[in-house]
Amino acid sequence: MLKQVSPLILIAAVTACSTPIDRRQANDVDQQYQDLASAPKLVIPDGLNQPTYSKEYDIPEVGAKVDKTLVGSNLDIRPPLQVLPMAAGTRVEEGDDNIKIMVESIDNDSDLKQEIFDVLKEYFASESVQIRAEDYEAGTFETDWIESSEVVESSLWGSDKVYLLRQRYKYDVDIRPHGRSGSVTISLIEHEESYDGEQQEILLSGEDKRRYTIDILNDSISYMSIKRAQAMKAKRLKQSLGIDVDLISEQDEPAYWLANAKFKRTWDRLRIVLPEMGFEIVDMDSNKGLLYINVVDDSGFWSSLWGEKKLSLDEGSYRIELKDDSADDKTQIHLLGADNQPLESEVVIAVYEGFSELMEEDRKVR
Repeated sequence: MLKQVSPLILIAAVTACSTPIDRRQANDVDQQYQDLASAPKLVIPDGLNQPTYSKEYDIPEVGAKVDKTLVGSNLDIRPPLQVLPMAAGTRVEEGDDNIKIMVESIDNDSDLKQEIFDVLKEYFASESVQIRAEDYEAGTFETDWIESSEVVESSLWGSDKVYLLRQRYKYDVDIRPHGRSGSVTISLIEHEESYDGEQQEILLSGEDKRRYTIDILNDSISYMSIKRAQAMKAKRLKQSLGIDVDLISEQDEPAYWLANAKFKRTWDRLRIVLPEMGFEIVDMDSNKGLLYINVVDDSGFWSSLWGEKKLSLDEGSYRIELKDDSADDKTQIHLLGADNQPLESEVVIAVYEGFSELMEEDRKVR
């Protein structure tokens, strides 16, 4: 029974086909090299002088470290692959048989090692490639066979002849003790090629291994680039959202504000909001949760928020102190004077209206 094929395949079926091995070599390279090596020298008849030969195009002698067997069919004519470290926070170091990717953390709140493992496993899952072995503590995992096939010769009356490439890779993830940077080493550990079901005896050179490793590397980093771009956009979106702030005023206790967010997010938000409130940030100490601020002239700011309402907040130095309320993932915000003592509750209550409005306002994401 004839197979239903398109005219394009019919044309391809009657043309000369080539395997991936053939595409490594120039056409008829063995014959051309033999012809060149056995070409006779120019014969000068008796009685005539030898012509003067130019040495401009003489090929210089190769160095001692050059592999002189890379001639004819042994010479790979394919252009080298380029490493493309496209993901944010990545750069590449090349070795002889493997590729090392240097990875920097883009979010101090996330675990870099977990991020790398999750992204790489998600990438292979999207390609329907299983993970054969994984050791998270040692920072290693091995892929199952990654297969790619190519129809080299199509037959109208029988099965096609297929060239099959199968490979397995090992990833080594090494994170430095501080957790902000690390590396991922990719190595080709198994390689098989077959044509029409027959195993091909392939001896890979260091350049072959590097070519294959760069290819899988670029795919991995491209996927990481997409996931990191999504993560950074999600973080910007999260940071742009307002933070709900409650006023806590209890009898015989200084009033304070309670932000419905963790310490880090509240800290970052205050660095944006305080200057908009007319406070000048002169110093910061995140370890102690202290923001040192100055009030130069409050009349313009307060009147812009509440008309002509006047507050008893004199010019001078003040402090904002943040305390982590880890039980509810909230953060206490205390308004202090220069003497590090809480301000009167009446002042904290009066400032709350404008402060909470700016803290709860959603911002546009660029």
